[in-house]
Amino acid sequence: MVFNGEGMERSYQVAEDCLYTKDHSWVRLEGKKYAVIGITDYAQRKLREIIYVELPNINTRVQKRQPLATLESVKASTSLYSPITGRVVEVNTELLDNPEVINESPYREGWIVKLEFQNREELESLLTPDEYQRYVEELEEIGEEAEE
Repeated sequence: MVFNGEGMERSYQVAEDCLYTKDHSWVRLEGKKYAVIGITDYAQRKLREIIYVELPNINTRVQKRQPLATLESVKASTSLYSPITGRVVEVNTELLDNPEVINESPYREGWIVKLEFQNREELESLLTPDEYQRYVEELEEIGEEAEE
């Protein structure tokens, strides 16, 4: 389920079944040891049209905050940093030919990687949907003040 932030000039989708980072990535748990990772609606809108995705290799081990994938858009190139420590068990190969899927469906079809995570305690440092929504609202308020 997805809800839109209320009270914001622009509304950004925040999936209720995910956890978030302040770097605008999300984590959705699958079972007891897997986590699917992608970028948020806020991130994809800021990047605008995503035109290229560089995915990690299967079995690559990543540490929390280590670069996991690279996204290029018409606006910028950016790294997706791993929100948790783990081993890559699956990548979304559809993104190689259709990177715009991230723009169209950032929380479902636009997922980027699936990790077998190593440390469940790392999940505790992630933001809940409500916390992430408040964080985005604060960023938007700061942005509006800077424009004035």
